[in-house]
Amino acid sequence: MRPPGAWRGLLRPGDYLVAAAGIALCVYAGFNLWRGGAADGVIVRAGGKIFAEAKLSQPRRIAVPGPLGATVIEIEPGRARVAADPGPRQYCVRQGWLSRAGAVAICAPNEVSLILTGRGGDFDSLSY
Repeated sequence: MRPPGAWRGLLRPGDYLVAAAGIALCVYAGFNLWRGGAADGVIVRAGGKIFAEAKLSQPRRIAVPGPLGATVIEIEPGRARVAADPGPRQYCVRQGWLSRAGAVAICAPNEVSLILTGRGGDFDSLSY
């Protein structure tokens, strides 16, 4: 029976090189493959219909009417968020700034949604 840790003596320099390459590949994949692409536009829906479409290149505020009142969408270069909503729980407001293609904020009680568009989105469609 070998003592614990004796396996380390069986490793060769090439084994360390292979292990380092595997770790580097995992880190690279984590940073480059498992994230959405950069968003370039936004689609705002109210009652299931497109209310507004805008590019994420210029600051802008959009007031979207809904059954409970107006939802305010705020757009800045490269990101967008629901700034205010009359819904009771404020889940869509708490999501904060969205910046990746395919990111969504849904204000279900007020029937308003915000979807970021661009290359590399996570899904094809959304309905509620």
